[in-house]
Amino acid sequence: MSVRVFHGVRAVLFDLDGTLIDSASDLGSAADGMRVRRGLPSLPLDLYRPHAGSGARGMLRVAFDITPDHVDYPALKEEFFRAYEACMTERTLPFDGVPDLLSRLVSLGLQWGVVTNKAERFSVPLARSMALFHAASVLISGDTTPHSKPHPEPLLEAARRLSLLPGQCIYVGDDERDILAGKAAGMQTVAARYGYLGAGADVSSWQADAEVSAPLELLKLL
Repeated sequence: MSVRVFHGVRAVLFDLDGTLIDSASDLGSAADGMRVRRGLPSLPLDLYRPHAGSGARGMLRVAFDITPDHVDYPALKEEFFRAYEACMTERTLPFDGVPDLLSRLVSLGLQWGVVTNKAERFSVPLARSMALFHAASVLISGDTTPHSKPHPEPLLEAARRLSLLPGQCIYVGDDERDILAGKAAGMQTVAARYGYLGAGADVSSWQADAEVSAPLELLKLL
């Protein structure tokens, strides 16, 4: 864990998948089900997990070795979305320590919220299904603004809705685009090393202001 201590923090904003919740099992199951329905052998979850942060693009790459420039990709992506909608709350859980972390933030008088690239189609019902999110002060999805991360606009919109300056917020995420977005928005950034990270990720190269290896370590930075 980094030893830096942040000052002047009024709110902590989080990425969703891979930072607050472990959704890899449901994402992988949705994609793997598509394989099985086509008569292909099932793949182990361990193959899907490192790519969970990339959503449909990552899952379909593992399941079918297909990329967004393929002619069949749009149809497969929509099929994946429907499959994920049907199972997205079956196995998804908060990472160990996340409920305690969020309770502590509230007890410290800090606001917290979510800024995710997950579309509202998924993020809103998922948040409603988990009591964890009832205390969130803001939820910004991938289609809430005209831009998604690594563009800073979703984070800037979160700060506006909280009536805070970007510099009064910390952004925590498990992907380089999270750190890029946070820096571009003028927020202090924390890399969540316990998340999905992505295949071959060099977290130190992201140059986040701090890194944590477990959710509760964030408290030591405040």
